[in-house]
Amino acid sequence: MRIAQLANFVGPTSGGMKHAVAALGEGYAAAGVERLLVVPGSRDSRVSTEHGDVLQLRAPRVGGGYRLIVEPWRVVEALEEFAPTSVEVSDKSTLLPIAGWARRNGVRSVLFSHERLDAMLALRTGRAATSAASVGVLNRVLVRRFDAIVVTSGYALGEFTTPAARVGTPIHRVPLGVDLDTFRPGRPDRASGPLRLVHVGRLSREKSPHLAVATAVELHRRGVPLRLDVYGDGPHRAELERLAGSAPVVFHGHVASRAHLAARIGRADVALSVCPAETFGLAVLEALACGTPVVTADVGGARELVDEASGAWARPDASALADVVLRLAARPVEEARLGARQRAERFPWGRTVDAMLAVHDAAGIPAGLSGLPA
Repeated sequence: MRIAQLANFVGPTSGGMKHAVAALGEGYAAAGVERLLVVPGSRDSRVSTEHGDVLQLRAPRVGGGYRLIVEPWRVVEALEEFAPTSVEVSDKSTLLPIAGWARRNGVRSVLFSHERLDAMLALRTGRAATSAASVGVLNRVLVRRFDAIVVTSGYALGEFTTPAARVGTPIHRVPLGVDLDTFRPGRPDRASGPLRLVHVGRLSREKSPHLAVATAVELHRRGVPLRLDVYGDGPHRAELERLAGSAPVVFHGHVASRAHLAARIGRADVALSVCPAETFGLAVLEALACGTPVVTADVGGARELVDEASGAWARPDASALADVVLRLAARPVEEARLGARQRAERFPWGRTVDAMLAVHDAAGIPAGLSGLPA
């Protein structure tokens, strides 16, 4: 099998999907698959790694330090040279023509849908109805172009169910995994000190960092001794700093070292991962793997990762979330941390890789069931 992974819209802090693509690529290589990764960058380059070649194509900046490949024919040239048996596309915009190329050449095409566009655009624009209508048109195109679509959660499945059923395109639900070796339990800093909260993610509106900061502000207003450590960067950092005001919220920026980040997460009492439009929530799994229980919104893909033993959830409102933070923090510490780690252990990367290889191989696995934890 020869798989070409096409990852577009890559930036310096594109964390989640960047690491997901890398983990999948490592798993493919370990399974004996020949793999080519194509990404945008500041210049053309090609390097060989133990997990396959990485081809970087010169691409323009499109905001926030991100780059986007806008010349799909250059990707086609690379694919014709590599001759894949399957292409995995993590993009719904400028790389759409690749699906047409694949079909004409007898190559299997798989769309890895890592975001729910209707929800993301609604958070950015505040216009849910307009966003849903626009994305609905695009989704009807996508299900006709690709041979299979992969989503990571039941929530993410929602936007494709109807259009895919109309044309018979299979949808596979494949939860992502977590690096259980890098993200491992630490020890919280608190004995009788302030409640330690942590939030990890890109500081842009579609990730709802405002809601995490507002939750800390609400707890501070109630007189709860606390500290919220925010790891990540993005276009709304200054706005978030103003929102925090005098509350004990510390912004650390982007942390490049995964091990360093894991150690910091492991020292917290509760992780806030409260975006109601999250299609999966790698940050949730990473916190759970560190033994840190998670508070999340009661809607979205992240909610599907948290059970009563590993965290809590509430409607996406600062006051409601503050209530469940206090309830979660009142649980016996060792019990909560054990529940968090055990939940994360149900999502090893090996399960995800096996499910994705079956999708690429068109193995006939039932749509909607791929890779679900037992």
